[in-house]
Amino acid sequence: MTGAVPREVRARFDGETITVYQAYPAAIADPALEAGTFVDPFKRGRMTWIKPSFLWMMYRCGWATKTDQERVLAIDITRSGFEQALAQSCLSHFDETRFTTAEEWRAAVRSSPVRVQWDPERDLNLDPLPCRAIQIGLSGAAVEQYVENWISGIRDITPMVREIHATVTAGNLEAAASLLPEERVYPLPAALAERIA
Repeated sequence: MTGAVPREVRARFDGETITVYQAYPAAIADPALEAGTFVDPFKRGRMTWIKPSFLWMMYRCGWATKTDQERVLAIDITRSGFEQALAQSCLSHFDETRFTTAEEWRAAVRSSPVRVQWDPERDLNLDPLPCRAIQIGLSGAAVEQYVENWISGIRDITPMVREIHATVTAGNLEAAASLLPEERVYPLPAALAERIA
């Protein structure tokens, strides 16, 4: 927690893996599902953002209705890989409690292959909540590690997304909530919690 706004990494996880979400067009999603990792036309040279929060992903992709985000993938990655990513990260915004000057922060951003961004968590109506959800941007060597080493499985959860969205649209929020993936607070080592604020 930082200041008055709670920040927690909430996710679906077990002893070995943690689930993150991404949304893509079919041209990227289908080959990834077949290969069990991301392959062409996925571009390793671009920053790719992974999101442990299901509802933040729904906000970002508009329940799989936005252009080029029609397929929602649940990607299981190793917990060790997830923590490696955070260990290489830099906050995407200047935080004077961590950097003396903005230039020092900009230098850290340039040298870090991973960005961490905190955005308002969302409810089933995709309205903001008074807590923050994490987004993790991978670039350079971190994308290579993600694609080659960290991913242990990819699932297409678009049908589930559509079912939950239809249930929300029908006004049955209790039923919709029962369909959500179970997310818990992820037990971050203290050094990583400090690094990502």
